[in-house]
Formats: sequence, C-alpha cells, structure tokens
Amino acid sequence: MSLADLFRKKSTSSNNAKSRLQLALVSDRTGCSPEILEKIKNDIIDVISKYVEIDRANLDINIMQTKSESGDGNVPALYANIPIKELKRHEK
Repeated sequence: MSLADLFRKKSTSSNNAKSRLQLALVSDRTGCSPEILEKIKNDIIDVISKYVEIDRANLDINIMQTKSESGDGNVPALYANIPIKELKRHEK
C-alpha cells in the first residue's frame, strides 16, 4: 500500500482491479514503471499542498488514455480532481 492509497476514495475490488490494469497499461505504453508513476502522483500532491489545503479524503489522481492532438492515436494524460479546502497564506 502506498501513501497515495490512503488518500484515495474507497472503492470496490473491481474498481481497484480496473485501476491497477489501467496503470499497468499506461506504464507499459509510456515505458514508465508503476513506481515512478506513483512517485509523480505523490510529488504533485506535495507541491499543491504547499500552497493550498486540499481534501485528501476526496482526492482522485489517475493516468488515463486520451486521443492525441493529431487524432492518430491515444496518449497518456494525467487527470487530477483535487478538492481545495482553502488557500494558505504565505508571508513575503
């Protein structure tokens, strides 16, 4: 279990299997290991958390396939639904 798993929405075992399969497919197509993809997600969460307070319980970050701009195939795309609770105040 990774850190990001703690912040994901609760889901059924079929949804978990689907997510793992999607991650494996994207990993295979991009040549990027699942571990690296997980690190990318964690880094995104860390950076955003510096500036805003986020609702980690309802956080959803996925890598999906989407049509390329040229329309001749699919490419991986990062989808992030990160509910923001409030902006953090930074002193200058």
